[in-house]
Amino acid sequence: MTTLPPSPSSSHSQTTCASLLQELQVIWDEIGESDVERDRMLLELEQECLDIYRRKVEMTRKSKADLHHSLAQFESEIAKIVTALGEHSFSFSRRKGTLKQQISYIRPVLEELRSKKKQRVKEFTETQSQIAQICAEIAGNGQSMSSSDPQVDEHDLTVKKLGELKSHLQELQNEKIIRLQKVHSHISMIHELSVVMSFDFFKTVSGIHSSLVDPANGQSKSISNDTLAKLTSVINSLQQEKQRRLQKLQCLGNTLIELWDLLDTPPDERKRFEHVTSLISSSVNDVFRQGSLGLDIIEQVEVEVQSLNVLKASKMRELVFKRQNELEEIYRGVHIDVNSDAARQILINLIDSVFQRAYADNVDLSNLLSSMDDQIAKAKQEALSRKDILDKVDKWKHASEEEKWLDEYEKDENRYSAGRGVHKNLKRAEKARSLDSVLTMLEEYTVLRQAREDEKRRSREQKRQQEQFAAEQEALFGSRPKKPLGQANAMVGTPTGRRISTPAGKHGVSTLKERRETSRVNNAIPLNFVALPKEDPMSRGN
Repeated sequence: MTTLPPSPSSSHSQTTCASLLQELQVIWDEIGESDVERDRMLLELEQECLDIYRRKVEMTRKSKADLHHSLAQFESEIAKIVTALGEHSFSFSRRKGTLKQQISYIRPVLEELRSKKKQRVKEFTETQSQIAQICAEIAGNGQSMSSSDPQVDEHDLTVKKLGELKSHLQELQNEKIIRLQKVHSHISMIHELSVVMSFDFFKTVSGIHSSLVDPANGQSKSISNDTLAKLTSVINSLQQEKQRRLQKLQCLGNTLIELWDLLDTPPDERKRFEHVTSLISSSVNDVFRQGSLGLDIIEQVEVEVQSLNVLKASKMRELVFKRQNELEEIYRGVHIDVNSDAARQILINLIDSVFQRAYADNVDLSNLLSSMDDQIAKAKQEALSRKDILDKVDKWKHASEEEKWLDEYEKDENRYSAGRGVHKNLKRAEKARSLDSVLTMLEEYTVLRQAREDEKRRSREQKRQQEQFAAEQEALFGSRPKKPLGQANAMVGTPTGRRISTPAGKHGVSTLKERRETSRVNNAIPLNFVALPKEDPMSRGN
């Protein structure tokens, strides 16, 4: 057994023990203790000293074991932290020396690693918290997730894992930015549509999500899928409503213009609804003015249209007869007979009937005017097609009047006497003779044309009778009789026209005067002018 070298304190203890034993011997002597009792008491003292030594040794051994255990725990914790942090470049080796020296060396290293781990855990916690928050906002339950911290896996705190989390966080942040931009864009669109149609913007948006109008306690605007879907749905609904209102106003605007034109409304009164008529040619994407599609505007225009319809109904009779007068004037200009009284009576009855249905069933009275406008257009077109023949009629009338004047002029025995205006009369007589020659040629051509028409008509009638006779014969005898020999030449072809020479001077005029008198109808109308039968003005438009 190795004995420890005596120390100054142990020498002092031994001296103290020796003096105590001497003092104890003196006391025992005075008491008169026996040697047996004295030996027993000394044996007890020795045993007690040994027990104290044993306890001290055990305590020292335990302290040594604790130091070994602590050193091993420190080393194990260092290894775990290094592995969790992924610090593969970190190296640690135990130094030589006493246990306390080794612990004094390893403790600062462990504290540094613990601090690094704590910082890394904090970064993980913050990153995962942000990820969880954004995911919750996208899912639509951001409030419930914001109060709980995420669980961090402390066995994997590597920089790589942290980088992956931060990369994912960046993606989510970008997604959040995009969603916020969409939300702001949708809100802006709803505001724009609300302004145009005079909607309550705040009521509309707050009905989707309260955070879109007034975020509380720093809460950001909702970016959830549900919110975006509702915003999109509201925008689509508002756009459809905008399209519907614009179409309604455009229809009302067109009706206003038609009524204005029909009633000759002055420009000053039309300006009151210029904001409506300006929308007629606008597309839905061009309408931005505040309140331009509000319900109050639509109601105002509807009231105006109703009042104009009432006014139109009261003036319908005047407008219809104004067009009837125009129609009759066109017919008179082209020499078409019109039964004005009967036409006007028909119009009166029709207007009364339309008025009764209009007040009862809100019937549109403009159809009658449209029909009459069509009749006027057709009448103008027909007048244009008759222009050439009417010009010829006018020339014919003029030639007849000049011929009549020439006859009276030739009967005047003083026509060659000197006087004022004689040379003008001579020139007029010369022109009248030329016109009379032309008139004679036209009359001869008219007579010849009439003869041709009569011959064709007789031929058609003869052919019809022969076909009827042949049919009767076939019905009686069962076979068609042979044609007579002369039937092949019964059809008369177009007669050969003869050349008409213009007679010269007065002699040519006087020889044909009697024939002109018999062939001229009313001294003006040629034979090829056909008077049209009287027609119902209303039936011509159908």
